[in-house]
Amino acid sequence: MQDDRLPDDRLIVALDVPNIVQGLELAGRLGDTVSFYKIGLGMLTGGGFALANELKQEHGKRIFLDMKLFDIGATVEAAVRGIAQYDLDFLTVHGDPQVVRAAVEGRSGTGLKILAVTVLTSLDRSDLDANMIRAGDLSEITIERAARALEAGADGVICSPQEAAAIRALPQALGRLIVTPGVRPAGADLGDQKRVATPAQAIADGVDHIVVGRPVWRAADPAAAARAIVAEMMSPQARAPNR
Repeated sequence: MQDDRLPDDRLIVALDVPNIVQGLELAGRLGDTVSFYKIGLGMLTGGGFALANELKQEHGKRIFLDMKLFDIGATVEAAVRGIAQYDLDFLTVHGDPQVVRAAVEGRSGTGLKILAVTVLTSLDRSDLDANMIRAGDLSEITIERAARALEAGADGVICSPQEAAAIRALPQALGRLIVTPGVRPAGADLGDQKRVATPAQAIADGVDHIVVGRPVWRAADPAAAARAIVAEMMSPQARAPNR
């Protein structure tokens, strides 16, 4: 059971701010409330790698580098090998099996966890049609992509909370991580997310980590917002068995 005296690392706060200065300022306001941060492509040109290293090495935070790498195998392997030197915790790549295998080879010998992106939580079936993705139920495609990525060696997957329970039930998911963006506290603005759930529902469905950005960093008191999300994750609804 989570010790309520410690930060709950099931909550990953997305530092979706423009640069390292604002990232450090936000991390300072959150203080000991948050122990795990996501740094993505939007921060890359604003000092993202430097911020990741400073938060990890000087502040003892866990770091999820959300790069969503996708390229030929040799390029992905080389990129991951370079990133793995930073002693970070999670790295995302696209869930295509050949990409996952290359990433796993690149991180060899390190503790970096490779997470495979299934279908972005900002997409729905109409978006897949526009992108010429094969016909079929979006959830079924997401679950199939998750299974294939896990078979290729991914340490876990990124999926919407709406597919989390079905992915957790996969035999390939035993002992693997499920990390979900698209999580919004009850009553929060959905923003550009289309397939969402509350923190309590995501945890009840077998998610290991939830990623929350705007509901925290746009709040007047980010630390209070983060504590409220943790309280939702520890509520009876989060501990209830799946229905």
